[in-house]
Amino acid sequence: MSVSYRQPGVVLTDRRFTVPLDHADPSGETIELYAREAVASDKADQDLPWLLYLQGGPGGKANRFVGRPAWFGRALEEYRVLLLDQRGTGASTPANRQTLPLRGGPAEQADYLAHFRADAIVRDCEAIRPQVTGGAPWTVLGQSFGGFCTVTYLSLAPGGVRTALITGGLPSLDAHADDVYRAAYPRIERKVAAHYARYPQDVERARRIADHLLTHDVVLPNGYRLTVEAFQSLGIMLGGGEGSHQLHFLLEDAFVRTPNGHELSDAFQEQVQGLLSYASRPLYALVHEAIYGQDARPTAWSAERVRAEFPRFDAAKALAGDEPLLFTGETIHPWMYDCDPALRPLRETAELLAARTDWTPLYDPARLAANEVPAAAAVYHDDMYVDTAHALTTARAIRGLRTWVTDEFEHDGVRVGGPRVLDRLLALARDEA
Repeated sequence: MSVSYRQPGVVLTDRRFTVPLDHADPSGETIELYAREAVASDKADQDLPWLLYLQGGPGGKANRFVGRPAWFGRALEEYRVLLLDQRGTGASTPANRQTLPLRGGPAEQADYLAHFRADAIVRDCEAIRPQVTGGAPWTVLGQSFGGFCTVTYLSLAPGGVRTALITGGLPSLDAHADDVYRAAYPRIERKVAAHYARYPQDVERARRIADHLLTHDVVLPNGYRLTVEAFQSLGIMLGGGEGSHQLHFLLEDAFVRTPNGHELSDAFQEQVQGLLSYASRPLYALVHEAIYGQDARPTAWSAERVRAEFPRFDAAKALAGDEPLLFTGETIHPWMYDCDPALRPLRETAELLAARTDWTPLYDPARLAANEVPAAAAVYHDDMYVDTAHALTTARAIRGLRTWVTDEFEHDGVRVGGPRVLDRLLALARDEA
């Protein structure tokens, strides 16, 4: 039963759907999807076209907006919007350390999670679309991993898409995870260098924290073991528009003087555990590298293996000399399953996913080359999360796709840019710009 309610300027309706776990076996096990329908209050009775929003991730639930901020307000000017909690996230049937043991042991859990990639998400969208739109195609707006899903949508079911809009989410069509991370580490290093150029005092602050972690066993209040590698992974913040500033404020008061000498402050530890824990989004860690798996090659902890090719990220070596500590970015590592209490019970499951050799292609180059769906993509120059060269190669491979390459925003431009990013993409897709 759908339930409707109001926020300032918006009418919201909770929607729930039942879909197959495995779309190749439609009569088999099912899971539940949750989505929030939104329409402007003054248009609630109008027959409007639909816009489906696919959130970034993987493993990220749809935005919980209050009112009509950012792109959302612009979309509500002409669409009914469906904010989908992709399978396993948010209020959809959850997949986490508490629920996955219902599947059985690690092998059964890994088999289950193999159904949580972009192809399954697209088939979910196609399964629910007739119930939502009456069968009409919808405009799809994909942010980050949601953009990856949108390219999969154009590959698997282009007839379901009226217009495709992508922000910071054009994937390589054929790169292995190793290729993705070999391109990523130099970008990460550039972002760290830019941060230190902006806040030179953070060079010593980061070194001091890292030195403390190399010589002390620090366990955060939630049970997270804060190692130097975990501290370095806070560099993921540098991919957002305000991330450098937020990292600076985090570092500036990390220590407090105590009777036992200087220790990491409670305030610092509280903030860090919120930033590092995967308790609210375990799928991000579990299937992150699997989103790059498209053939018989295992991902095999790609980010960890490739990191060894970039020795400047070795904290101990940096501290032994006078080099600045390098933070890391959007990478998942085996040690996270030792540090994070939300991931510890899933270590063996993650190992099995990393060793998996039966990944199937997520994109259809031939169909993309013949694409007829109006499409536009925002490509953020030197995006820390998605390689610009990979994105532009893919853009050229999708017939009719128009790109807007900009250095005005970081990866979160669709959020921080207000209505401008969505406005620009709609204009490009409609040949109005």
